[in-house]
Amino acid sequence: MAGFVAVIVVVDLAVHFYLWKRLVRDVTRPGWRRTAGTVVAAGLAVLVPVTVGATRGGHLWWLAWPGYVWIGLMFYLLVALVPLEVPRLALVLLWRPTSRTSEAAETLSRRQAIARGAAIVAGLTAAGTTGYGMRTALGPPRLQRVQMPLAKLPRSMDGLRLAIVSDIHLGPLARTHHVGRIVDLINSVTADIVCVVGDLVDGSVAELGKFAEPLRGIESRQGAYFVTGNHEYYSGFAPWIDEVASLGVRPLRNERVEIGGLDLAGVNDLGGAQYGDGPDFAKALGDRDPSRPVVLMAHQPVVARQAAPFGVDLQVSGHTHGGQMAPFNLVVKLQQPVVSGFGRVDGVPVFVTNGAGFWGPPLRVGAPPQVTVMDLRSS
Repeated sequence: MAGFVAVIVVVDLAVHFYLWKRLVRDVTRPGWRRTAGTVVAAGLAVLVPVTVGATRGGHLWWLAWPGYVWIGLMFYLLVALVPLEVPRLALVLLWRPTSRTSEAAETLSRRQAIARGAAIVAGLTAAGTTGYGMRTALGPPRLQRVQMPLAKLPRSMDGLRLAIVSDIHLGPLARTHHVGRIVDLINSVTADIVCVVGDLVDGSVAELGKFAEPLRGIESRQGAYFVTGNHEYYSGFAPWIDEVASLGVRPLRNERVEIGGLDLAGVNDLGGAQYGDGPDFAKALGDRDPSRPVVLMAHQPVVARQAAPFGVDLQVSGHTHGGQMAPFNLVVKLQQPVVSGFGRVDGVPVFVTNGAGFWGPPLRVGAPPQVTVMDLRSS
């Protein structure tokens, strides 16, 4: 843990030094403006670890807004500035002084002019992207409708409707209103089964339990079900399992239920292993009738590799947020085999919903929040 914290601090300092160099030192002359910019940069460097640490689980939640908004803006400043390094260098090399006597002064002047131009471009790009991302993330989730063929599904169950939601991330920036409008959207689709596939919360029951109350209003014909995500284990998973059950949403703890001619199974998240509560695929999927179709609820898409030997007909997952902030989706792809939508993992059909909330910066760029409505079709 100490090593991880050390890495975060080093990265934080390196990023802020780079931003200070490009947005403060390179664009100002020595004086009060540079001093003020340096003080602001130092303060923002401190704000990042304070935000991540102090607001975890709802503590000092008022720090979350400025801290996480800055983290998002910082990310897009980097995304904008780094590609500008090449044209910046090219302009410096190609801009020739008008005379030898003024070469030193003109070199300094042209460097500063180029730096100011790059800072303006990067600042406007980052601010515009951050504003768009906040509007998307804080707005209502969108309804995504898909149809999924399931070969073993009895014809009598053709059209069985699943409402799939993940990554609500009830926490310091998302509370009762956030959960309430997600529940309203779920209820609007008249689902047969509601699947809540992990990362419901970012904080303890004592801190956030009252904000989860809208979950009690979920409506479905055949019940609502829940599996843990990695963030439940950061937030005190055992009390949350009891709390979710008390709200009428049944936790599936490495188990399955029979719903007509369909098996619905759920496994604990991989993150539970270090808490003695990891996934048990044999318990959830073993010793069942293979002629019945089985839909597996699992928070992380990658677990399909472990589920494949058990003949899973469909896995529904979340965890990735669809990448949340493009181009971060390219990094997520290195860890998860499916980032958003449908894919196959070792032969298992896997569907990944973008999630209805956000984690960290209240931004979504290229991956809008969503609740997925999936109609299962017999074939």
